[in-house]
Amino acid sequence: MAKFYHVHLTFSSVAAKKKPTFGVDPDYLKKQKASLVRRHRQVIYLNDSEIAAINQYCEKFRVGTKTVMFREAIMEKVLKELNDNPPTLF
Repeated sequence: MAKFYHVHLTFSSVAAKKKPTFGVDPDYLKKQKASLVRRHRQVIYLNDSEIAAINQYCEKFRVGTKTVMFREAIMEKVLKELNDNPPTLF
């Protein structure tokens, strides 16, 4: 019969094994954060059957924020199309 032993790690033993980390330039972080701000608003209109399908999907898959779902779906489609059809020189 196998015996199981309980190993107890204290916070100090875990913290002692941590490697030192190096900080990131605060100006770089500020620029990075500013570049991710969404400033351009787009509005779409859906008909009754389209909104019913969206609502059904959100209920089924427990989507809380439709904005994120729309953004991800649109960007996935756009990036896929750009990868499949790269620009040509001639």
